[in-house]
Amino acid sequence: MRQWLEGLETRQGLDKLTHQSRQLVLISFVVLLLLVVYRGFFIQEDGFNWRPVVAFVLPLVLFLPSIIGQRARGHAWLAFVSLLYFTQGVMLATLPGQGLRGVSEALVSLALFTGCMAYARFRSRQQRLQR
Repeated sequence: MRQWLEGLETRQGLDKLTHQSRQLVLISFVVLLLLVVYRGFFIQEDGFNWRPVVAFVLPLVLFLPSIIGQRARGHAWLAFVSLLYFTQGVMLATLPGQGLRGVSEALVSLALFTGCMAYARFRSRQQRLQR
């Protein structure tokens, strides 16, 4: 795997790979945030309660400074947090009538995980070469 990634870096270039992984992070972050907000606002059966919305949105919002600041370490931590949303998406997919929503949340959080890990790797290597 390491050799494959290093070969990819030499063929594509670190700048291009960093940019592509950042785009994947931004898109999947926004989509996951919208899915979580949609679930919180529109799926509640017994009236609106803001606490579940805050509980699911807050972990994502806490990583906004790292995403805006393009910090590799923050992206690595966001990758691990996205696995919680993946787990939740898989659990939702097993519930009757929630399959599509659960699968979409699991896939988007998996894309966020992949993008964050790639960005953390490529950005840290890029910064190491600039020194």
